[in-house]
This record gives sequence, structure tokens and C-alpha cells, in this order.
Amino acid sequence: MTDTAVLLPGTGSDDVFIRSVFAAPLAAAGVTLVAPEPVPGPDLGLRHLLALDSAYASHGPVLAGGISFGAHLAAEWACAHPSRCAGLLLAMPAWHGAPGDCPAAVAARFSAGAVRRDGLDATLAAADVSPWLAAELDRAWRRHGPGLVDSLLAAADRPAPALAQLASLDIPVGVVAVHDDPLHPATVAAQWTATIPGAELRSLSFADFGADRSALGRAAVAAWQASVVRRGSPPAA
Repeated sequence: MTDTAVLLPGTGSDDVFIRSVFAAPLAAAGVTLVAPEPVPGPDLGLRHLLALDSAYASHGPVLAGGISFGAHLAAEWACAHPSRCAGLLLAMPAWHGAPGDCPAAVAARFSAGAVRRDGLDATLAAADVSPWLAAELDRAWRRHGPGLVDSLLAAADRPAPALAQLASLDIPVGVVAVHDDPLHPATVAAQWTATIPGAELRSLSFADFGADRSALGRAAVAAWQASVVRRGSPPAA
């Protein structure tokens, strides 16, 4: 049992966005959110993994998870340190194994190249995304500062756990898909769910996510709670 969850952001995102997604749903479940700040640069993934280690040292086994790249890292950590992880909240996984030409990896590499070539302002101005997402990118990417390009490339090039690794997990796991997001195919979330024993999947639309960021967090918490029940595990206090 645990009352602490450590949630990690996606590519180019940050702890501010994580809190907007997960703080209220976790509080309603009686779980305290820890949202580490990203440390921009080529060691972005390593620094997030160290944040999970630090949380375990302070709190004992924790719920771990995140969005996209953050979900990959949380699952990687759980596979490497099964005794440290009490469960997983995995939103919008983008691939398993090597990233290759998966859409989210291609998009991150493209964005990194555009920022390097054209500058941040021009890249943000050219982004063809929903207004709420454009505002998030503008805030979070500027916060990454000069480390943004290396952060994007670090996420784009890091393998996610392979399916064989995911199959070794023995904890409650909730997975969420945004079923009409082309960068994070729902088929990937379904593969992760089918592979992880006792995992549960929930889905929502990009419109629902855009209208209420916490809808994604509620779906993740609901999936995790369903996995707890399915496995007959005691819920977090």
C-alpha cells in the first residue's frame, strides 16, 4: 500500500502540466502527487529515473507513472526495480522497444530540428495544434530553455520497455489511451494492457482531454483502481 504517486511528464512537457492532469484525481483517491521538475538536456530520462529512486528512498514503494515519455520511464523503472513500485499509471504510451519511426518519436525529432534551424519563436508559431496545446507548448518549451533540443532528442531516441519486460510486471497497472491522437496510437496502449498481467485500459477523446486536462488523470486512476480490484490487491491508503 502507498499514499504517494510520482508522475513524470511527456516530451518537452513539465511538472505544471502533470499537476493539471493528476493532482485532483489522485487527491480524490487519497494519494499525494509528487511531480518532479524536468532537468532539461541529454540526461533528461536519467534525471527522471533518479527522481523515482529518491521518492522511493523517502516514501518506500510508490505509485509511478506519467504521460507518453514519462509513462515509458515509469514502466522502465518498475521493470528494473519491481520491489520499489506499488503500481503504475500509464497515460498515452507511444511505443514499446526501440522508437524507430513511431509517430511521437518522429514528431519530437522534427521539432528538435525546427527549433535548432528556425528558433523557438518560429517553431511555436508554425505549430499546427489546438489552441490549448499551443499554449502548453509555448509555456513548457520556453521553460526548458536552451536544453529543449536535447530534451526532445533524449525522449525521441530512448527505447521504451519491450513487451517481454512489460509482461514481467506483477503490480496493479492502469493504462489510458487518447483514442484519436495520432502521435500516441491507441493500439500501443492496447498492446501494453494486453501484455501486462491484470492491467486495465481506459480511453477518452482528444476533445475531452482538451476540455478538461484532469479527464486523463481520472481515467488513469480509474484504470489503476480497476486493476487493483481485478488482481485482488489492497488499494492505496
